[in-house]
Amino acid sequence: MNTLTGKHIVIGITGGIAAYKSADLTRRLQEAGADVRIVMTGAATEFVTPLTFQALSGHPVFFDNNDANEASGMKHIELARWADAIIIAPASANTIAKLAHGRADNLLTTLCLASEAIKCFAPAMNRVMWDDQSTQINCRTLIDKDWYQFGPASGPQACGETGEGRLLEVSEILTELERCFRSGVLQGLNLIVTAGPTYEAIDPVRFIGNRSSGRMGYAIASAAQEAGANVTLISGPCHLPTPALQNFIAIESAEEMQQAVLDNIEKCHIYISAAAVSDYRVENVAIQKIKKTEDDLTLQLIKNDDIISIVASHASRPYVVGFAAETENVTENAKDKLVRKNLDMIVANDVSTPLDTSTKQPDIGFNSEYNALHIFWNQPSDNETLGERHFDIARKSQLAKQLISLIAKQYNINKKQHAQNTA
Repeated sequence: MNTLTGKHIVIGITGGIAAYKSADLTRRLQEAGADVRIVMTGAATEFVTPLTFQALSGHPVFFDNNDANEASGMKHIELARWADAIIIAPASANTIAKLAHGRADNLLTTLCLASEAIKCFAPAMNRVMWDDQSTQINCRTLIDKDWYQFGPASGPQACGETGEGRLLEVSEILTELERCFRSGVLQGLNLIVTAGPTYEAIDPVRFIGNRSSGRMGYAIASAAQEAGANVTLISGPCHLPTPALQNFIAIESAEEMQQAVLDNIEKCHIYISAAAVSDYRVENVAIQKIKKTEDDLTLQLIKNDDIISIVASHASRPYVVGFAAETENVTENAKDKLVRKNLDMIVANDVSTPLDTSTKQPDIGFNSEYNALHIFWNQPSDNETLGERHFDIARKSQLAKQLISLIAKQYNINKKQHAQNTA
């Protein structure tokens, strides 16, 4: 799977002759399957016109004092949430200095400060400017702030001199950017992720289902694969592209999901139940379509097996992560589910109603690209207190990446504690 497929990438372009290479970077990112937005500084627009990048990206270009920010409906905070990664290429000495010291005096620097996305910069400047002690200190400061530095390269420069300071070649920038998405924190581990709804048949054409879109589970599966895991995604009916994973199993009913889980559980290290599994199914499914002949129709429902409880009590029990999509008492219900079903971690989210539009925040939960998560977990070293973490509203792909990092950390703590207890 191409790591950049489906990723939301913001390219920040600063002033410098190397800005023309950003046009090729835009094109190459799109060819790799990324969705690209462009943010330019005022100085950058003097080297290459915004119209060039609008034509290449197919979207309005963002820069200071232009009305595209209003026309597109994507202000800097929205753009900050939208991005999976921000790459500044070329990054001038001036912009590097601003970011190193937390200045936010234009759209690009404000965007960077407001975003929790992966952040990268590819320096491009005269060799003497690059060698200057202040520039070197500023670059190290950004790296200490978890920025990724790409380059620079060495060779002939536009000023006529030769030395270090050239923008890295576009193909090399793409390679480095792909690496940023691959954390390796789950390298070699086997994961099962369940996602989407289940459909419980009433007759050959009707069913009982729920509103789950599968977006969160699919995002978690992709993030786990990027982290180095061998992922099996077991999915109910979803209107999402089939991800390029090691193992994808499409199911329809809760019984089919249960069987698929049990068929793959033996070598599973981490089980993440993000699916919205139907609690009940119709006891007697009609062989033929039920005709509308009566004013009332009574369906007898029987309870489905609780898949996650079965996994939590399995002989080869993996680390078990459950989800709690709640419409009320979110925290209390999630904690209760964590204990009652003997889980290691529970991920709670509120799916009751869309947020008030006056807050300018996106809708969260089912059928949305955004979510907010409240996570609780058992701490092996402290049986009295639950671990707790809250992830604010962000795109599900970003939340999935954060969640996978947290799961990997807690899995390793549990594994270490178990080894000490059995030593």
